[in-house]
Amino acid sequence: MTYLIVFLGGGIGAALRHGVNLGFARAFGTAFPYATMFENVTGSLVMGLLVGWFALKGGVPQHWQLFLTTGLLGGYTTFSAFSLDAAVLYERGAMGAAAIYVLLSVALSIAGLFAGMAVVRGVT
Repeated sequence: MTYLIVFLGGGIGAALRHGVNLGFARAFGTAFPYATMFENVTGSLVMGLLVGWFALKGGVPQHWQLFLTTGLLGGYTTFSAFSLDAAVLYERGAMGAAAIYVLLSVALSIAGLFAGMAVVRGVT
């Protein structure tokens, strides 16, 4: 059942992301990734609001937590999960681990993208 909950939230989040992408492209063009930046910042803000609310309120059912965070926000932007992971490490006092996580995640993700493109270019 949890997979279905995440699936439904993810679909809604992805549709929302697509709508934001279209709206920003119409309003600002596509020369700069304004939509992605907006999605990353707003997704991280909402993740912070939700996690703070869950911690403060307590008793929020797990299916709602999964639907909103892993599902909805995961479909909207995975940057919110990345931001939460970095913040958790930081708040635990693991400053070095947080810095390594951020640097490696960004660097290796970009490297992975270039590697994937190179593989495709090499095959075609």
